[in-house]
Parts: sequence; structure tokens; C-alpha cells
Amino acid sequence: MRRARFYMSLVVLVAMGLTMSAQYTQTDRIAHGLLNGINSVLDAQERKQRAEIHAREKAQYQTTFNSAMDEARELEENGKYAEALAKYEEASVLNWKYGYSDQFSLTRKITSLYVPACRSIDGPSVINNDKTILEDYSGYHFMRENPIYKADNDADHIQIVRVCCSDTETRVELEYENVEKAIYASVPPETYIKAKKSGKLHLAQVQNISVKPARTLIEQPYQKLRFALIFPALSLQDSEFELKMPGKVWNFKKIPCK
Repeated sequence: MRRARFYMSLVVLVAMGLTMSAQYTQTDRIAHGLLNGINSVLDAQERKQRAEIHAREKAQYQTTFNSAMDEARELEENGKYAEALAKYEEASVLNWKYGYSDQFSLTRKITSLYVPACRSIDGPSVINNDKTILEDYSGYHFMRENPIYKADNDADHIQIVRVCCSDTETRVELEYENVEKAIYASVPPETYIKAKKSGKLHLAQVQNISVKPARTLIEQPYQKLRFALIFPALSLQDSEFELKMPGKVWNFKKIPCK
């Protein structure tokens, strides 16, 4: 009899514990729901405040953007290309942030002025270009500059600007132009070159660009990033090769090396 009463009391206590646990769980859910609701309201208010600040800044700098564009056009018409280029770049920075005009068209305009402005060597705002260009290329038995090999599906944005071959390495220098607001560039570690006699040769070193998962920021829409990919030496019997970046559209074919 006593044992039965004990078990009955135990069942009652367990039931009460489960009920209290359920009540606490329900209370906890309600609290979390209220907290999430409050956070959502705060986030919405913060987004609204940021949008309002952005709208005020956009209106504030509209005149500055218009003036820079007007001055740039006038300077360009008068043949003062270097000054015009500087003004277009000034306008581009504002346009990148506030969106007054079509950024792609403005980027194309900036790019087109680098030759008449006598700045074709450094290119439009090249990032750390000095880290890519070597002082001496005499150690390579083959070199071709500005061959302008463009990628299969990204022809307007990336191109090979120099190919160098020696007994110890194959060096491919590329240039990537940013046409968006901001972009991160990187090279997959599986990148390789391939030739008939040499077969597949994997990436050995990079210069001025990150290897995944690291990333290199190209912040402004008119900037160009020049970088070098270095591979083992190709066979002297190979006359051309291809460059492959897995998962990318940066793929090049029939690159001469002889």
C-alpha cells in the first residue's frame, strides 16, 4: 500500500514538473518572439534612418556630380583629356555611391580617355601595379607583351597582357577591370595551364591577387587590377597552351609560348 502511494506521489510530481517545464518553455518562446519582434522593428527603423541619410546626401552632392560631369565634357571637347579624365573620375566616385547615372557608361568613358590622356601605361587606377611588373624580363626565352588574349565568356573585363616563358617557370600577367560598384577578386588554387607535351601544370605562385578563400577588394568601378599567375615551365616542344580557372569564366585558349 505504501509503495503504491509512493509511486502515485512520484507520478504526480513528474506530471507537475512536465507542466511547469511546458509553461516555462511557452513563456520562453513568447519572450523570444517579443525580442525578435523588437529587433525587427529596430532594424527597420535603422534601415529607414540610413535610407533617409543616404537620400539627403544624394541630394546634397547632386550639384557636385553635375558640375563635375559638365566640366569633364567641356574639358574633353577642348582636348584637355588629362583634366577631363580627372573630373570624370571624381564624378564616378559620387555616382558609385549615390547612383546619379549609368555607371557602366561612365566607366567606359573613363577607360576610353586613358590613351589620349597619356596614361595608357598605368591604366585606370591600377591597384598596386608595381607589384606585378618586373624590372627585368631578360631571363625569359619567350615574352610577348599586350597580346590581349581575352577570356571566352568575360571578354570585356579580363585579358592577358603579358606571357613569359623560361626554363624554370611560365608567367602569365593579366588585367581585370571592375565595372561594378565593388567586387572581390580571387584565384582558385586549382587553376592550371595545359599544353600538348607538358600536360597539366598547376598554379605555383600568384602576385597582386589573393588565392581562395582569401579575396582582393577592387573598390571603385573604374579600377583595374593587374596580377600575375606563375606556373612550372612548359616543354620547349609546346607552341601554345591554355589557362583554366575552375569555377570561373576566366578561361583562355591557344596562348602562344613559342
